[in-house]
Amino acid sequence: MDKLIAIIFLVILSPFFIILYILVRFTSKGSFIFKQKRMGKNGKEFDIYKIRTMVDNAEQIKAKIIDKNEADGPVFKIRNDPRYTRIGRWLSRTGIDELPQLINIIKGDMEFVGPRPLPVNEAKKISKKYKQRFDVKPGITSLWVIEGAKHDSFNRWMKQDLEYVKNKSIIYDINICFWTVLMLFKLLWQNIKLKKG
Repeated sequence: MDKLIAIIFLVILSPFFIILYILVRFTSKGSFIFKQKRMGKNGKEFDIYKIRTMVDNAEQIKAKIIDKNEADGPVFKIRNDPRYTRIGRWLSRTGIDELPQLINIIKGDMEFVGPRPLPVNEAKKISKKYKQRFDVKPGITSLWVIEGAKHDSFNRWMKQDLEYVKNKSIIYDINICFWTVLMLFKLLWQNIKLKKG
């Protein structure tokens, strides 16, 4: 069902992708699609697809600002990451940059709902007590996402992933998708108000 819905969404959103391509390619150097190795179900590595939101040399810059990491675990997150492009910051805030992961769903690497896939080098640092999060396929959205993907507690993030794995069901997934849609509309509205202000 996930694959079928992903195909339908890709067809419907294809004109929107053309607009996004123009915005990204003509406002900064680099490719339209960003590809990165992530860890999926049972430790399987796969290439995740996102719309590029950062400057082309983002990985080199990361090495220079690693000491500014705001996450309390083995992940790297900064609220006002200086590597974002102007359009990229907006794409990231609204979650639109995640849309190419519909391709990951079609390929069978991901589902709509599941723990967010971590970069391989970060996933390998996850402690054993949280390894159960890799028992299911990663997703575009999750309990952590609908909370706003806060950076304050890595352990809380992992515990929510384990809660999802324990309670995974179609009804649970539909409920998370529903709250995700509401959250996206809220974020879009907030960003529109910011631009008007």
